[in-house]
Amino acid sequence: MLIPAAHYLNSGDNGWQLTAATFVGLQSVPGLAILYGGIVKKKWAINSAMMAFYAFAIVLISWVLFGFSMGFGEPLKLGPGILSAVVGAPHSVLSALSMQARASIPLLKGLMPAFHFPQSSLIYFQFVFAAITPVILAGAVLGRMNFKAWMIFVPVWSTLVYSVNAFMLWGGGWLSQLGAVDFSGGYVIHVAAGISGFVAAAVVGPRLARDRRDFKPNNLIMALAGAGILWLGWNGFNGGDPYFANANAAVAILNTNIATAVALVSWLALDVWVDQRPSLAGAINGMICGLVAITPAAGYVNGYGALIIGVSAGVIPWLTMRYLPRIHLFSRVDDTLGVFHTHYVAGALGGLLTGLLADPAMMEYLGLHGPGSSVTGLFYGNPHQFFVQLLALGVITGYDGFMTWIILKLIGLLVSLRATEPVLLSGDNAVHGETLEGESGDGIDDDDEVITAT
Repeated sequence: MLIPAAHYLNSGDNGWQLTAATFVGLQSVPGLAILYGGIVKKKWAINSAMMAFYAFAIVLISWVLFGFSMGFGEPLKLGPGILSAVVGAPHSVLSALSMQARASIPLLKGLMPAFHFPQSSLIYFQFVFAAITPVILAGAVLGRMNFKAWMIFVPVWSTLVYSVNAFMLWGGGWLSQLGAVDFSGGYVIHVAAGISGFVAAAVVGPRLARDRRDFKPNNLIMALAGAGILWLGWNGFNGGDPYFANANAAVAILNTNIATAVALVSWLALDVWVDQRPSLAGAINGMICGLVAITPAAGYVNGYGALIIGVSAGVIPWLTMRYLPRIHLFSRVDDTLGVFHTHYVAGALGGLLTGLLADPAMMEYLGLHGPGSSVTGLFYGNPHQFFVQLLALGVITGYDGFMTWIILKLIGLLVSLRATEPVLLSGDNAVHGETLEGESGDGIDDDDEVITAT
């Protein structure tokens, strides 16, 4: 017997939402898992991939139990004014009614077009965004964080930091009410992961001195495979966020690829100009910066805006990665993969450039801006947009950095945040009893066993 679809369901919108979500999921596993496994020193390959693998799983559990409702549900009344629009009330979304009901974001009802898919599609789509954020954050603490501490940190951070960010900017919270926008996570995901990763790196402490001096990738071709999955998976990242299989989704995908290609080429050009040789690791960094920077702007800017964002994303993070470490604060913090530069700087850049370059001709429903309204940047006559983008950047930076510090300090009362010296010397074998070759090692550092691609 055939069961008819619900009257509201559009198979194209629903199919694209689920497909886009799967693309984004692939960015974490296997994308970032194998990117991390290839880009780190050989003795940390398994542990780095496992940090990503675990985060993906535990976030799904916390997300359906309370995270989704905190990010996209009815507001939790904490007090008057702003306090009533900071986070949603926590509850599970596992009942048949919750999963099969028509998707909606309560604070935005009547202020945006009704969704054409069930709540289960929205829950899963938003989960993959929630999952990739701590996976990105992990890049700052690879090679020394205690795995037990990581197991506690991820669900706590996702609940108290990510869900709050999502509600404030995407769930109809107070930053969105002020007019701040973030198309697909430049602030909610990348600025959050970048500043939180930097704070975590400072609190956990640095890698062994010998590892900081020599942390060559063990397999750049494997890292490139992960990077390729990340790039193409981003079509779902930005293309799925209009929530409809419409023209804006197509524009967002094209802008994403334009900005990414330009950023990659810009970074490579600087490498060739300054170092006299193109670097594959540098190209991966440039690619990531382009993807990150276009994310908050993907459906709000035209193609020329995407070009400008791409050039900026290829040049400015390249400069910060080269020259900020000369400042005492940045030289003391051991951010393993430069997450601050590739995600915080690039995400902040994209969010602020949205405030300058958003083209009102690029139509997109905008919740509290009213149905059919568009975002207008400073260069198109609306200086207010830039100032609210700057305000949102400050709020996300301050809140996320402070909360990350608090969470880690509290976890540190229960377990050590940093792996022990013998573990730091041995790596994967000491943590997991496994090595890259699948055999038990001898617990000795593998400085002489580095595999590199040329």
